Amino acid sequence: MEQTKPYKPKYKIRIVTAASLFDGHDAAINIMRRIIQATGVEVIHLGHDRSVAEVVDCAIQEDANAIAMTSYQGGHNEYFRYMFDLLQERGAGHIKVFGGGGGVILPEEIKELMAYGIERIYSPDDGRQMGLQGMINDLVERCDTAVPDLQLSKGEKLESLLSDKNPNTIARLISLAENRHEEFEKYQDKIVGEENPVPVLGITGTGGAGKSSLVDELVRRFLIDFPDKHVGIISVDPSKRKTGGALLGDRIRMNSINNERVYMRSLATRQSNLALSKYVAEAVQVLKAAKYDLIILETSGIGQSDTEILEHSDVSLYVMTPEFGAATQLEKIDMLDFADLVAINKFDKRGALDALRDVKKQYARNHGLWHANEEDLPIYGTIASQFNDPGMNNLYKKVMDTLVEKADSNLISNLEVGQEMTEKIYVIPPSRTRYLSEIAENNRLYDSKAEQQSKIAQQLYGIFLTLTSILGMDSENAEEILLDKTGLNKGEVRSKIKNGEEKELAGLLLKEFDKIKMNLLPQHWDTLLKWQEKVNRYKSEVYSFKVRDREVNIKTHTESLSHSQIPKVALPKYKAWGDILQWILQENVPGEFPYTAGLYPFKREGEDPTRMFAGEGGPERTNRRFHYVSLDMPAKRLSTAFDSVTLYGNDPDHRPDIYGKIGNAGVSICCLDDAKKLYSGFDLSNPMTSVSMTINGPAPMLLAFFMNAAIDQNCEKYIKENGLEGEVENKIDALYKKKGVPRPTYFGKLPEGNNGLGLMLLGVTGDQVLPQEVYAKIKAKTLKQVRGTVQADILKEDQAQNTCIFSTEFALRLMGDVQEYFIEQQVRNFYSVSISGYHIAEAGANPITQLAFTLSNGFTYVEYYLSRGMDINKFGPNLSFFFSNGVDPEYAVIGRVARRIWAKALKEKYGADPRAQMLKYHIQTSGRSLHAQEIDFNDIRTTLQALYAIYDNCNSLHTNAYDEAITTPTEESVRRAMAIQLIINKELGLAKNENPIQGSFIIEELTDLVEEAVLLEFDRITERGGVLGAMETMYQRSKIQEESLHYETLKHSGAYPIIGVNTFLSSKGSPTILPAEVIRATEEEKKNQIKTLQNLHQREKERASTQLKELQQTAINNENIFERLMEVTKYCSLGQITKALFEVGGQYRRNM
Repeated sequence: MEQTKPYKPKYKIRIVTAASLFDGHDAAINIMRRIIQATGVEVIHLGHDRSVAEVVDCAIQEDANAIAMTSYQGGHNEYFRYMFDLLQERGAGHIKVFGGGGGVILPEEIKELMAYGIERIYSPDDGRQMGLQGMINDLVERCDTAVPDLQLSKGEKLESLLSDKNPNTIARLISLAENRHEEFEKYQDKIVGEENPVPVLGITGTGGAGKSSLVDELVRRFLIDFPDKHVGIISVDPSKRKTGGALLGDRIRMNSINNERVYMRSLATRQSNLALSKYVAEAVQVLKAAKYDLIILETSGIGQSDTEILEHSDVSLYVMTPEFGAATQLEKIDMLDFADLVAINKFDKRGALDALRDVKKQYARNHGLWHANEEDLPIYGTIASQFNDPGMNNLYKKVMDTLVEKADSNLISNLEVGQEMTEKIYVIPPSRTRYLSEIAENNRLYDSKAEQQSKIAQQLYGIFLTLTSILGMDSENAEEILLDKTGLNKGEVRSKIKNGEEKELAGLLLKEFDKIKMNLLPQHWDTLLKWQEKVNRYKSEVYSFKVRDREVNIKTHTESLSHSQIPKVALPKYKAWGDILQWILQENVPGEFPYTAGLYPFKREGEDPTRMFAGEGGPERTNRRFHYVSLDMPAKRLSTAFDSVTLYGNDPDHRPDIYGKIGNAGVSICCLDDAKKLYSGFDLSNPMTSVSMTINGPAPMLLAFFMNAAIDQNCEKYIKENGLEGEVENKIDALYKKKGVPRPTYFGKLPEGNNGLGLMLLGVTGDQVLPQEVYAKIKAKTLKQVRGTVQADILKEDQAQNTCIFSTEFALRLMGDVQEYFIEQQVRNFYSVSISGYHIAEAGANPITQLAFTLSNGFTYVEYYLSRGMDINKFGPNLSFFFSNGVDPEYAVIGRVARRIWAKALKEKYGADPRAQMLKYHIQTSGRSLHAQEIDFNDIRTTLQALYAIYDNCNSLHTNAYDEAITTPTEESVRRAMAIQLIINKELGLAKNENPIQGSFIIEELTDLVEEAVLLEFDRITERGGVLGAMETMYQRSKIQEESLHYETLKHSGAYPIIGVNTFLSSKGSPTILPAEVIRATEEEKKNQIKTLQNLHQREKERASTQLKELQQTAINNENIFERLMEVTKYCSLGQITKALFEVGGQYRRNM
């Protein structure tokens, strides 16, 4: 297939790229922006979860030619329209908007959006015809125009536009200086005439020193310190000499610039070997003319000799890291001669204190400060990535003081600074960073011991067979007669000897047997002795075992229509002791260590692993869907998807880019009453009910909503059992009369199967209507009963899916607080985290990478919780896993490898008990293999993936609906998806056996191959400083994207055949399918959600502000935040809580 050549732009083009959401969209826009850059374009990349206002502000400030977005189902119509309208409103209608979003943007919608004014929306069919480079060529060619003139309306004066800090004017003047200098010169006199003595802070430093994060933290402090001052930022990044393109990547790292008092402009150097653009002086002139109070100029990462920044700034700050090599290297850094201040950022790195000492000495030498006190030198250790870092506070204060002193600035800082030193808040203690390699070593040692012991057992079996041959005995009978706890029963052997020759030979064999048996561990001999007994237990009609002191009796066979007895567990027919021992040590029966074949001796009867999936519209619609799909099913396993407003911790709002997303591609839940309605009619304390919530950043809040909903259900049961309905109703009426707001209600009719449980206490909580001691008792009991899981896995979010909202350290702290609360309250049946590989796979990782990254994240939680002093046997059982199942061969063994690695590590390395050794995992069939063409074929893929999962004994299974590539699943498609696994479980004869893949040569081969590949990946992650160290250099993210691109390339070229997508196409070419029914939230549902929220805010106005202050204080005092959230969620909405926690825990900083 011929490679499309990149288009060569005539002009310098600037494009803003972003994703309105997360997941595969973030991965997709990253791939797109790389190709756009390589086509010679300057790209300002904003990353995921960007509001329309953020993207439009950026495009105007950067004077971009175009915006390229990926958007998402449901919200895309409002999103793109609002973007177009906002650009027109802000006088930037010339900026073109491009978009894409897979099959979920329907052809009809593409037509409407393009008619509305969107330049081009690319569909999957466009991608197939044009290829990636072809689409990008089309996009770039459409933007290839010269920078327009500066348009001044009649009566408008440049001077007044500048003093009003009009971003369009400032941006255009800088663009003219860069691209059409003669045009800029026309205005230069006016600009120079308006120039003010504004202090300029120049920041330079080595590439990757964390300058952008450091600038962000300086700006954040400046905005708090000076509530009425404005700051202008000019940030320079290098151009690529080969293509002329550039990645202007500083904006993505900065959260504080989304503020009306901040203007930021990114410039490309457009020349090689220089850290600054030629036009920096003009850009600074323009910002001075606009009367900004402070200008920050940041250069691109440089080598050791560049000092050009000094020519443009009043005060200079040099940013470096502790990793500069030997102290003699410092003698080569020119900036240490000239910088007013030096920041040694990433101060958590090894050797930071030595680096601080060495830099201070060098600085003193360079400046001839021989007698200066080292403490007084302007050199600071900082960790800009850490929220509210004391080192950053000290640096900020010194920067402001130096500006006053050297640049006659009147910016006198009032920020209070303590004397404490920068100190890293470690998630994993530095002494434990080798944990993954230790696990790999531990598991390999286990394997080599198992092999060695099996060889010894095999030798013993050889001697034993020789002996039985001499004695003329059948080997199976001989085992019963001749073997005992000590080895061979010598008395029995002698009694069978017939003559002297046999006696001599038997004596030699007995001696050899005893000698070799000395090397066999006693427990392994015991295992071999009990093997026949084990075989017989599975042959007998009923198998008995104990679960938490309760005896369970299960039939060992099922009867087929032909009256054959089909064993539920089939054992190997091995006779040799070495083979048996090797099988027991590495495979074993289900329910026994190392749990390769499964966690429990037999599957539970009456509870298939089937999950009922729902998430659309308001809580009522999703509640109806749950009741519909679970009607007549003995176990209710509710899998909940949330809309993106909820996923990002926001409240519903009229703002179009939020309004469009309410209840689309998930359910809208913003408060406790929503959660009560969502799960109404399901007894959340019943052992046959379990709820899984796919939510990450705001997981603690949603979990607290759920827990409170369950507690109030049990309060409701108590009220009914004790005939207190009338009394409680009167109390509630009195409360609402006082507040003067309507009581929340369940909108519409209750569905079949919903008995109204959970709705009695809408708008109040049990503690408001019941005596405290009664409520406390009900709460304690409920927490012990609830079953389910909340995703909450923040590590995979940072690596792949991106619904992170808080800084990583704070998010991990919240997870630890939830787990601590679970231990204290004895929450034993609810998982505090679902460690997910699904989203790693969705973003493009192959199965081995998915498994390795997911397990390494799991072990990171283990190490973190241990470092917080938690007991592994108490938190181990609260961890669960979640994998994606594609069609690759490795997916056939993903569960068994995970169980085996986890069990060996937890038992042998961490000394955990059996309950913690068991890795429980949920499978969802691959979303990536759902295609928008020939969607009926998706069910075939899903069936094969479900078969992999069920044969591998997964604990629960979610089969995707065939139409999910183009819409939220419909009732019909969800029933089909559930039918897939029900048919396998109920009708497929071989699935009556519960270990069908054990004993297969290829399965054993694949298991060993994947297990070793995972352990090798553990070693690679260790080399990068463990999971968190690897995340800093974006190792996981890069690997996932490389693998994603590899798959997309093979798919596009046809080297990887996909039926109905790139081969075996229909006569019409298998275009993207139009769905018969598209699921979208209705206007009524959206308005109801906003109304619910407004009523809550009005009703709990006073109590909410007190609760939020107490929550912030809890975080500052380092107390358990989740315990506090259990109270706060009774009175506050999701968005209020998120906002309050941002102020004390820090916002997530996006990565490239």
